[in-house]
Amino acid sequence: MSKLSYEGKIKLYNDKKEGLSISSLSKKYNIRKSGVTYLTKLIDVHGYDILRTTQNRTYSKDFKQEAIDRILLNNEAIWNVAIDIGLPSDSLLQSWVKNYRENGYNIVERKRGRSPTIMRKPNKQKKLKQLRKKMKD
Repeated sequence: MSKLSYEGKIKLYNDKKEGLSISSLSKKYNIRKSGVTYLTKLIDVHGYDILRTTQNRTYSKDFKQEAIDRILLNNEAIWNVAIDIGLPSDSLLQSWVKNYRENGYNIVERKRGRSPTIMRKPNKQKKLKQLRKKMKD
């Protein structure tokens, strides 16, 4: 669904409400049928405001844990939980559950941003100077 702009998602939703089939919408907007179904249900539940995001969202460990617990402990469907909490796609929640199981039932936060700079090796001349100083002392 990320291929569609905000306006494109609204057009898709309006076309669906006018009676176009999921198959025709899938071909028209070049997205999977499940994406069409998910988007229309998401807008039905949360309204157009759920689409208004200009940047990537970040989710806390507690938020992820609650969503995963609803699936694993309460046996709720991933699709229903993703719609209920307003995720942009159900595949995001699927990956959370998969990573949770792979990491020994622990939530591991992905590190963001650049990694710290690696300590540079001192060049040979500096090493020689240091050795000479040590020898003189």
